[in-house]
Amino acid sequence: MQNPNCLISPSRRKKLEAQGFTGYSDEELAARTFGFRFSTGLCALLIGTGVAFSNIPLLLLAAATALFGAILPNHPFDYLYNAMLANQPGKAQLDPNTPQRKFACGIATVWLVGVIYLFYSSLFLWGYIFGAILTSVAALVTTTDFCIPSAIYNFLFGRK
Repeated sequence: MQNPNCLISPSRRKKLEAQGFTGYSDEELAARTFGFRFSTGLCALLIGTGVAFSNIPLLLLAAATALFGAILPNHPFDYLYNAMLANQPGKAQLDPNTPQRKFACGIATVWLVGVIYLFYSSLFLWGYIFGAILTSVAALVTTTDFCIPSAIYNFLFGRK
């Protein structure tokens, strides 16, 4: 039976730790979970909108955002979260990206370039299919904390 004072369920903790968010108390994780989902939620929205309208400039923006998420210490939307939302009661600043999250951003960058190419080449059906898959992966981590790219990273390289 779950401890009623526990802010983070054991299954949720396991999913967040699989993303590399380790070493946090339940209270520290609870203060950051909205922030962890903030970036992926905005990315899912950006990608989904770009795919729905086969809008190459919007998808280029999403690809650039993912690329910067892979190479900068924090995801671009984490900087936005830290500047505007982390000072609210019950919230906390987000630490630099984990290797798993950087890996996920790298995969998203390459995937988005592929989707852009498909739309550019007028292969709309394939663009919609691959774009919908990527949007679904981002929505999955946003809603459930289960990150497929993190699972792949952990399988290939082990947890860091």
